[in-house]
Parts: sequence; C-alpha cells; structure tokens
Amino acid sequence: MEFAFIIEKFILIIVVFVITLVIAMYSTLAERKVAGFMQDRLGPDRAGIFGILQPLCDGGKFFFKEEIIPAGAHRPLFILGPTLAIITACIGSAVIPWGQALTIGDRVVELQVADVNVGILYIFGVVALGVYGIMLGGWASNNKFSLMGAVRAASQSISYELAMGLSIIALLMVTQSLSLKEIVAQQEGFVNWNIWAQPLGFLIFLICAFAETNRVPFDLPECETELVGGYHTEYSSMKLGLYMFSEYINMFVSSALMAAIYFGGYNFPFMYDLGLSANWITIIGVFVFFIKIIAFIFFFMWIRWTLPRFRYDQLMNLGWKMLIPLALANIALTGVFIILKDKFF
Repeated sequence: MEFAFIIEKFILIIVVFVITLVIAMYSTLAERKVAGFMQDRLGPDRAGIFGILQPLCDGGKFFFKEEIIPAGAHRPLFILGPTLAIITACIGSAVIPWGQALTIGDRVVELQVADVNVGILYIFGVVALGVYGIMLGGWASNNKFSLMGAVRAASQSISYELAMGLSIIALLMVTQSLSLKEIVAQQEGFVNWNIWAQPLGFLIFLICAFAETNRVPFDLPECETELVGGYHTEYSSMKLGLYMFSEYINMFVSSALMAAIYFGGYNFPFMYDLGLSANWITIIGVFVFFIKIIAFIFFFMWIRWTLPRFRYDQLMNLGWKMLIPLALANIALTGVFIILKDKFF
C-alpha cells in the first residue's frame, strides 16, 4: 500500500509539474496574442497554425544562445539566482488541491500533492523565499542596474507581503482553517464562495499578487525604461529563460491560489444536481478550476496592456499607506461581523 501511495504521488507530481511548465510556456504566447489583440495587430502567427509552435521556438532560442557570465560576476551565486527562482516558483503548487478525490478500483486518489494542515503558511514561506533568487542574481551580476532592480524587488516584496498576509488573516477568521483542502471544501455551493464574505480582502490580495509576481503596474524591479532589464540585465541563454519562466509560473500559482481560496476552487454551481458519478464530478471540477485559473491569467495580461507602471514612491505609498490600513480595517470589520453573526444568528 505504501509503495502504491508513493507511485500515486510521484505520478501526480510529474503531472502537475508538466502542466505548470506547459501553461507557463503557452502563457508567453498568450501574452503576445493578448497584446496584439489590444493593440489591433495579430501577434506571432508564423510558427505553426496561429503561432502555436512559437513557445517551442522561443525555448529553442534560449537553449542555443551563447552562455555569457560577466567577468566581474560572483559565478556560484550568479548561477544560483535563477535556479532558486525557478525552484521556489515550482514548489508553490504542491499544496493546492486540484480536485476532489478520484476512485480508481479500490484506491482513493487525492488530487493534491501534499495535504499540509498549514498550507497557507507554506505558500507564504515559498513566496518569501522566491525573492532571494532575484536578490542573489542582481547582486552577483556586479552591475549597478541589476543591483537596483534586486533591491527594488526585495523592498517591494517585503512591503506587499505584509498587506497580503493581513488580508489572509481576515479570511482565516472566516474559514477557521489553514488547510487549503479544507478551505476549498467549505466553499461547496456558489453562495459559499469566500469572495462574498471577503470582497475587500480579495481586492487587497489581488493587488498584492500583482506586486509579488512583479507584473505591471508593479514591474519596477525590471523597469526597462530605467534599469535596462533590471535584476536580469546580465543574464543570457537559459538562465534568462529560467527567470522569465519563474515569473509566468508564479502568475499561474497565484491565479490557482486566488481561485482556490476565494472562488471555490474545483467547486461549481449545482455540481451535485447533475446526476453524475463522483469521478465525473471530480473531472468536471478540475476543468472548472483550470477555467478559473485561465481567467485570472488573462486578467494579469489584460492589466499589463492597460495600465502604466507606478513610480517607485507611488508603489511604496500604495503598499504602506493604503493597503496595510485597509487590510487592518478589514480584519476589524470581519471580527465585528463574526461577533454579530454568532450573537444574532
């Protein structure tokens, strides 16, 4: 039984890893297609039908480009930076429940790599580690533009993690659990989705997710108009590709997390009124979950081609003077709501 459990988890890890890489790979194509649509042009359309092979061409370009390490760079840390960035990006999806259990023969297979009872804390720990990859790469490059981008990334991450954590505290007051599996299970039925109980908390979390993934309008660590390429200015070949891939993987994991904790995850309206078997409901739930994730990814891209980036002082003011006070107010309002609900209902 233990051997079968290990095989199940190994297969699930491989499947999640492959899906993550494929979605990240084709997010690069989707980004350019969305940009083309919003700018009234086609976007990539030469490599395969509708440009479907463009991500493979881009990946091949990264693999075959010349590998350059600056003479003044700290070589071990220069290599460690993008490695750490991609590892922390990939392991974030380990605690996300992708669906209900599947029954295969006499075995019940959980569609979650690790059911950790402190899954939310695990996610925040991984997010906190991710900035080290950027910081190491920027410092080890021995380039002032790279270092400035890395310092921006570190200070931005610290600032917005506070507001993000405070927004989650209000959610935990409602759900009474740190387990992602339990939080998603509680949202059975459309009216039980946490977005209805925590609309302000979701808005704060969404804004912080943009900042944590360094997406426009919070892409100050890269900011091509000021810092050439930011923390990855000196990177080339696949090391540059790892940094870019980690950004898209972080966007995918952030979208999955928001869909899971605020929009019911794999739950969908009338799921038990269809008269289908449990396995079919699980399969449909997985597809519904990925539709929600893709909708969030599209929103990330839509914002990129709609809003200009902030100035750095505006970014800091938003984080410290607006989002953190709003998150604290949301905690207070949630506490009052819970007290009144327990007293009168």
